[in-house]
Amino acid sequence: MAVNRVSPKVMGRLRLASQGLIGSGRGSVEDAVRWMTATQAQDLQAALWAIGLRVPGAGLTDVRAALDSGSVVRSWPMRGTLHFVAPEDLRWMLGLTTERLSRILASRHRELDITWADIEKCRDVALERIAAGGPVSRTEAFDVFEAAGQPTTGQRGIHILGTLCRHGWLVQGPLAGNQQLLVAFDDWIPVSRDLEHQEAIAEFMLRYFRSHGPASVRDFAWWTQIPLTDARAAFELVRGQLAELEFGGASYWMSSETASMLDDGVPGQRSVLLLAGFDEFVLGYQDRSLVLAPEHANKIVPGGNGVFKKTVVAGGEVIGTWARAGRTRSAAVVPELFDETRLLGPAAQAAFEKAAELYRAFLNT
Repeated sequence: MAVNRVSPKVMGRLRLASQGLIGSGRGSVEDAVRWMTATQAQDLQAALWAIGLRVPGAGLTDVRAALDSGSVVRSWPMRGTLHFVAPEDLRWMLGLTTERLSRILASRHRELDITWADIEKCRDVALERIAAGGPVSRTEAFDVFEAAGQPTTGQRGIHILGTLCRHGWLVQGPLAGNQQLLVAFDDWIPVSRDLEHQEAIAEFMLRYFRSHGPASVRDFAWWTQIPLTDARAAFELVRGQLAELEFGGASYWMSSETASMLDDGVPGQRSVLLLAGFDEFVLGYQDRSLVLAPEHANKIVPGGNGVFKKTVVAGGEVIGTWARAGRTRSAAVVPELFDETRLLGPAAQAAFEKAAELYRAFLNT
């Protein structure tokens, strides 16, 4: 594919289009989550906005309702990190990633004195409590563990809880305020897809490239923590359904629909977006340099503390961060640009204000 018209900003705008951040977006909250395959969600409030931004007209109540109904679920499908996924996809995703993550966590579990017998005991008492009394909060689950002689201090409780979720016994269910309650996996997700190992990797990969492309096979392997050798083998099953774009001496892959934009002109050149912290546009790739200049990376994650700030994206490029000037839903949105000498021009400032109003409307709907 010709690359003479491609620049990092164009690559960024192609990703915006793939992710439903420009163009018509997705038709519903459930559709957006399913399309994205997995959406980073360890910061629940940020994740609600990340999905809402991809569904034109959606409000905060719509995304919360999807969690309350179970049409969207939140669990640890990969990288030991919370994500939103479609309920029917969670079990096969866990089947791909749980064993490897368990090996990685084994030494930490030994430090915390967590044995498999302890996990089984906590599983039994948690499911018994839920069957008798309904969904439980994390605090209530920890109380149940403690009553069964299983300490929860020093991260022991969260490691036990994560293990129960990764093995498909528990899952986070309806919201109680700004926290999710825990429910029995089989009750909350009665129907799951069943995919063979290689088929599952291929499905994961195809959907990743369609929703995140242009991206590399290395990006996918990092995103899922599936070994690169396995990812490369599965890629041969799907490459015929994808379009290749060579850029900077590397191969990037995306859907043919996204690739066709190169012929007609990639939209979003004047777009300004206010993305959530931890948004997939930044987090969904091992190499973020196409959209985020390396010299500014520390401004997104100050001190490398693992907490990703909310970002301002203009024309496919991360140009700064943003914050609310107060806690009310009508609070002003304030940008902090990387290069303060390049202030937003009148058109970009108007686009920023429109994006800020969209965010406030989401919070109030």
